[in-house]
Amino acid sequence: MRTTVDLDDSLLRRAKELAARTHRTLTSVLEDALRETLSRTRARARRKCVVLPKSTQRPGVLAGVDLDSSAGLLDVMERDDASARR
Repeated sequence: MRTTVDLDDSLLRRAKELAARTHRTLTSVLEDALRETLSRTRARARRKCVVLPKSTQRPGVLAGVDLDSSAGLLDVMERDDASARR
């Protein structure tokens, strides 16, 4: 089937270079690239969805914890770690 697409100039140039280097037509190179992309997309869609366990003990963020502060998070983790060792 004949169709028209707009391609980035450098991408088209690279595809033409590959076609010449491998003694193939530009159409053949583009078809192979499209087939490969479509097959990867299908393979991703077939992957099983992973369900992560939820914590029922402490839902959400602890009070007073600022997720934007790595130093603050480290302080909270060190406090929890120290209290667990006692």
